[in-house]
Amino acid sequence: MTTKTIKAPKHLRAATRKWFESVISDYEFEAHHVRLLQLAAEAWDRCQEAREAIKKTGMTFENKYQEVKIRPEVTVEKDSRIAFVRIVRELNLSEEPSDSRPPGLKYPR
Repeated sequence: MTTKTIKAPKHLRAATRKWFESVISDYEFEAHHVRLLQLAAEAWDRCQEAREAIKKTGMTFENKYQEVKIRPEVTVEKDSRIAFVRIVRELNLSEEPSDSRPPGLKYPR
């Protein structure tokens, strides 16, 4: 599968599409790697959306019993951030690409 012709999904934010396409151009991915990369990009966008919502509404709210609670967006941000980091680690994107091969996994098979 040649990844040089793959374009970023249109539902991603412009900056995330640019990142997706730069990663695609640096590595030769198999189909499942492309799907993981898309999930990473979507997780990044979801994290940014949650961050923007938190900026508008704050991190906490008071429920009907006047108890201070964490807003759901805080959990979305945290979960999306964790997902992004794990997928990037799984794809081994922190390593320099070599010979245009798919990123290698760091654990024995």
